[in-house]
Amino acid sequence: MTRRTRLLVVNGLTLVRAPLVVLFAVAAVWHVFRPGAAWLAAAALACLVVASLTDAFDGALARRWQVVTRFGALADPITDKVFYLVVLPTLLYLIARRPDENAHAIVMLVFTVLFMMRDQWVTFLRSVAVQFGVDVKANWAGKLRTALSFPIACAVYVYAAWSPCWLPRPLLYVLEALGIAVNTISIVVYWRQYMPYLRRALGGN
Repeated sequence: MTRRTRLLVVNGLTLVRAPLVVLFAVAAVWHVFRPGAAWLAAAALACLVVASLTDAFDGALARRWQVVTRFGALADPITDKVFYLVVLPTLLYLIARRPDENAHAIVMLVFTVLFMMRDQWVTFLRSVAVQFGVDVKANWAGKLRTALSFPIACAVYVYAAWSPCWLPRPLLYVLEALGIAVNTISIVVYWRQYMPYLRRALGGN
């Protein structure tokens, strides 16, 4: 396999994440209005799982095939942001529609807002650091956050679509609290990493 082909495969895995999560949202919301169409829920979950797997394999393949590029380093976090922007509000909508889920909907609202605020803040910090020639690739905290958020999103959708007995609401609370905790840790880690460059940009010492 040529280097060009390897690049196309790796970048294709990264970029396909965006249309997959859009298809997830369409199928998941469509299923709300056609609850008898079980294939819609299955299709939505399949899109969500495949989108999650692309995040696991694109970086691993890029490193294995030695085709790590600047484009990939920038495209991967952007497609992750698309994932959060599409999937989290969709999950919030699905939970909010369920009876007796007001408290859970509030938890999902907090989850969604914190994740989106973190993304905007880290994007700002990276934009500042780029001015000083800093490598702004994801660090361990960002990778851990992403690695946890994908399966958490899948679990929330399974609960919203089927409510299986093996996935009770308290377990979801634990998973969502874990996601919020890791998201907060990620904010702190990125803040400490880029704060020197923010100070320089502001004219500080």
